[in-house]
Formats: sequence, C-alpha cells, structure tokens
Amino acid sequence: MADALKTFFSPALVKRLGRSLAEVHPAFPERAFVRDATRGLDELELLDRARHIMRAMHRHLPPVYPTAIAIVLRSLGAEHSSDELEGAGMAPFFYLPHTMFVAEHGLEHFDLSMRAQHVLTRRFTCEFSIRAFLERYPNETLAVMRSWVEDESPHVRRLVSEGTRPRLPWAPRVRWIEQQPERVLPLLEALKDDPASVVRRSVANHLNDLSKADPDRVAAIARRWLRGASPERRALVEHALRSAVKRGHRGSLAALGFGERPQVVVSNARFSPARVTVGERVRVAFDVAAARDAKAHQALVVDLVVHFVKARGTSSPKVFKIAKLNLAPTARAELGKNISLAVHTTRKPNPGRHHVDVLVNGERFELGAFDVRA
Repeated sequence: MADALKTFFSPALVKRLGRSLAEVHPAFPERAFVRDATRGLDELELLDRARHIMRAMHRHLPPVYPTAIAIVLRSLGAEHSSDELEGAGMAPFFYLPHTMFVAEHGLEHFDLSMRAQHVLTRRFTCEFSIRAFLERYPNETLAVMRSWVEDESPHVRRLVSEGTRPRLPWAPRVRWIEQQPERVLPLLEALKDDPASVVRRSVANHLNDLSKADPDRVAAIARRWLRGASPERRALVEHALRSAVKRGHRGSLAALGFGERPQVVVSNARFSPARVTVGERVRVAFDVAAARDAKAHQALVVDLVVHFVKARGTSSPKVFKIAKLNLAPTARAELGKNISLAVHTTRKPNPGRHHVDVLVNGERFELGAFDVRA
C-alpha cells in the first residue's frame, strides 16, 4: 500500500486517539498508551499499523469488554457530514482501530457489538469488522441486517450490502456467502432503489463481485431489475455488470441490449506514437464499420483490451470502455483512447510489445501492438 496511506497512522494520530479516550475516561493511561502504540509503528504497513494501535488500546482500556466498548463509543466524534463518502479522504480511517477492536474482542458480546457497529459505521465503515460476526453468527447477523435495510442512515444501509460482499477488498472471505448467495440477495433486493447513491453503488459492487463466480445468476437478476427500471436503477445494473461485460459474458451483454453478434469490420488501427516511453501516453485509434451484409441498425458496446507487459515478460489484460453505438448499415465510426503509461504506486509499466484487441459485443478483434521502451 502506498506510503501516503500507511503513514496516516502516525504518532500524531496515536496522540489524538489517546486524548479522545482520556477525555471521556480520565483513568485511561494516555501517556503509557501512546508509548505502547507508537513503539515499532514505523515498520508496519497500513492495516498492521491500525491493528497494532487497536491492541494497545485493548491493553490500556479496562479488561471487561462492555466497559471498554462504552468508553470507546463515548470517545467518538461527529458522524459523516453527508450521505456520500467522496471527498472525505483518509479522515474516517481514524476509526479503523475502533472497528478492529469490536471484531477482535467483541465476538462474545453479539448484541452489544452489533449496536457498537451501528454507531461506528456512521463514522467509518464497519464492512470489515461485521464479517467476523457473519462468520460466527450468520443467522443472527443477517437478522440484524434485515432491520438495518430501513435504517435512517445511508451509511448503515450501505453496510448491509458492503459488509456482505463476496469479495470485499482488504477483507477475509466469508465462505458461506460465496457458496449460498441466495441468503444475502434479498437484502440487495430491498436496497436496489435506495435513495442514496452511496448505497446503490454498494449494491452494484456486491453484484459485480458475485458475477465473477456466477455471471449467469447476476445476468438473470439484471434482466429482472431492468424491467420498468428508473434511470438510477439502470445505472446500478450497468455498474454491476461492468466486469461481466468486459469479459464478454453473453447473458450480461444481452441483458443490456448488446446480445446480438456484431456484423462489423474493425480496421485502420493507429498507434500514436507506435513506440512510446514509460511515463508517456499513446493514442490508440481505429474504425468500426458495418459489414457489407448488415441489414439493420446494430446496438454495439465497444471496449479496448491492452495486454500490459509484466515484469517477468508475461502480459496482463486491462479493459477500457470506449463507446456504445447504434451503428446504421453502411455506417462507420472512428474511435480511440489515450492510454497512460505513467508510473503509479500501484502499477509500473514495463518495456515490451503491448498487444491490443477490440471487443465488440464481446467479440474479439485483433488490432495490433505498440512498443514501450524504458
């Protein structure tokens, strides 16, 4: 993880956290906690730093969980200032150790810990901590989540869909969710028309996760949800099917109206420049024309696949959205995309020959290649 992320959990943050606990519980040994929580902090990555701080909290709070969690909850600051999370930056991560505290030390106190997560998730998501309870108490946790579907806070409602995602990033898998998704799907059904976009995006991400293991099931849900769908629900479905569409899954393409096999010719590939240096960008352009035997307008979704060269010389495909077309017979469309070869903390381009394909309604057309040099 990027240094900018892990260094958020700094000695200054530890001091702030210690002060927040001491203000509501004067007996809390603030200075001893700060010494304990900052010892060895610099050597750790983001999640390990948060866990290290949480365990120092546990050592210095009262040993009885109900007493300790009451102090933790009294120390909390204000809730999220809006229904959205965008723009909040890293600030809510201040409460990651608090949620970890519930997951690691609150499992024997189900009701108390569920109430604590209901409070905490309105400040920082409990999508990670709730999974320990889904694992230990699946029926009881699902029952609480069913009541949260109608909670007044969009952040609590989001927790219902986000916390049950089959492949939640940074989080351990809950195997029964992957094996029995039908137990969770009624929750998504209840949230699909939620007034908050932050909740609808979470529902879409949940279905996108599921589509990687069971695309046919998700395509069937999409077809049903699209009947009489509002613009908001259609946007949710399109976002949910994004990975399946990029993989060319026929059922998903058909659900969105792009199920017909294309009658097209892809030609006139242009790479500008054909040789590009790491850190620069290349323009990939091409034409899509109706085939001679095309007799009607065609609904087309066009994606670009760049096979990025990896450090060991193998390649890894990345799909870029290009366009949706209603292509008339005899018509031609000029399309293109700028591909960045900038160096990022999470991805570094490598020298080599990068092959490029075009996907039209899931059908693959070889476009050519460009060279990347160091």
